Amino acid sequence: MRQYFTLFIIGLILAFSSCRTDFDTVASTGDLKFSKDTVYLDTVFKNIGSSTYQLKVYNRSKNDISIPIIQLKNGLNSKYRMTVDGMSGTNGKIFKDVTLLAKDSLYIFIETTADITDANPTDFLYTDEIQFDSGANLQKVALVTLIQDAVFLYPNQNPDGTKEKIKIDGKEVDGFYLNENDAVNGNELLFTKQKPYVIYGYAGVPENKTVTFEAGARVHFHANSGLYVAKNASLQINGTVSTSEKLENEVIFEGDRLESLYSDIPGQWNSVILENGNSNHSINHLTLKNAVTGLEIRNTTNTIPIKNSQFYNFVEHGILTKNARINAENLVINYAGIASLSCLYGGNYNFTHCTFNNNWQNSSHFAVNLSNSLTGATPETNPLTQATFNNCIIYGSGTNEFNLSKNTNTAFVYQLNNCLLKFSSSSTNPDYQFKTDTQHYNNIILNENPKFYNVNQNKFNIDKSSSAFAKGNQAFIIPKDILGITRTSPPDLGAYQSQDFPK
Repeated sequence: MRQYFTLFIIGLILAFSSCRTDFDTVASTGDLKFSKDTVYLDTVFKNIGSSTYQLKVYNRSKNDISIPIIQLKNGLNSKYRMTVDGMSGTNGKIFKDVTLLAKDSLYIFIETTADITDANPTDFLYTDEIQFDSGANLQKVALVTLIQDAVFLYPNQNPDGTKEKIKIDGKEVDGFYLNENDAVNGNELLFTKQKPYVIYGYAGVPENKTVTFEAGARVHFHANSGLYVAKNASLQINGTVSTSEKLENEVIFEGDRLESLYSDIPGQWNSVILENGNSNHSINHLTLKNAVTGLEIRNTTNTIPIKNSQFYNFVEHGILTKNARINAENLVINYAGIASLSCLYGGNYNFTHCTFNNNWQNSSHFAVNLSNSLTGATPETNPLTQATFNNCIIYGSGTNEFNLSKNTNTAFVYQLNNCLLKFSSSSTNPDYQFKTDTQHYNNIILNENPKFYNVNQNKFNIDKSSSAFAKGNQAFIIPKDILGITRTSPPDLGAYQSQDFPK
């Protein structure tokens, strides 16, 4: 009986199959629909591959169709490449007899790697188009990419095929020392705004030399790259106030992926390291973002002024110091896996009108972490001779955004004056008695929301509804805020003078 039933089912399937005609394809009639009529591939540097972009192609008809050809207009000479439903075609440029079923769709993924010489010399756009079919049935989707010229700095290749190396912490890493008399780039110790710079590996500043970044300079670091300022060398960042959101006069350090997808992703490059020594560093109007650790400062003898600067999106720390000396004004740091500001192994610090926030999504991060020791097999201590915070905001998504790691065998001197502080858990620890310990805490606003404009977009402006409004001490006022706006009296806390938010 089962055998008869099985034969019946098979016969039924064959009968239905013999009635269907849609297993046969018909020629495309030029009625394809597309998810977009132009695919804009975000800005790329010359000869650096883009991200992959998607186009969806729809067959709205009741018939299975065959598209005779899908190709790039520039054919095999095109700087674009595609895959069509997983097929690579001829060099990713030409695809023949592509079947698209009724009421179905296919995916096309597009990438490009182009040189500045391939682009239109007037607007630096490189364009092509995807053509579907030909003649009367021709349909097109435009492709547009902005190619940006740049100065590329990278390790040389040695005669044995290995890359040039420099030593950091006793280890050899891919890197090179900037040369003030380079045969190709000229003075590599002077970064101007004429072209952006792309750095591969660690760019080292030789001992007793100074690297200078002029206002408007743009520096892009490739993966696993960074800037290493050697012992007794100096870093001079000379940004100035900008008049628009383009930050035209800011010095900007970030990764080398220009696509909007990468605009706020931590860990795209490594760090800026300032090695120990007697150096005359100065940092003004720097935006540094998307690194592992933004700025690491080690055993500096001279005090480093850091003014009007922003540090965002880090796997570990925004600023990490070890026995450093800093005088910071109008500094903003946000979003770090360990701490936005972490001052270890003592040092001497003064922070005025600064905003330290941390919205990293775990419970063990801090906005500010202070310590007079280094952990390890043999813990080391060093005096924290001063850590003063005046008119600052210390906030974030965690329960407690302020942490003290004190070794009682050496000095640990700190004081917070007129600060808004996030510390939600009750504590009997004498180090966290914010209302009664006047030696360390004066006029603390505890656990009130500063109402930042948009934390997710790293916009830490406040308005008059903020708990930080007009709560500063006039004695500590910095006359202008991070945007160059004159502060009122009494001043607001943090790096920004309050303004009305746009509606």
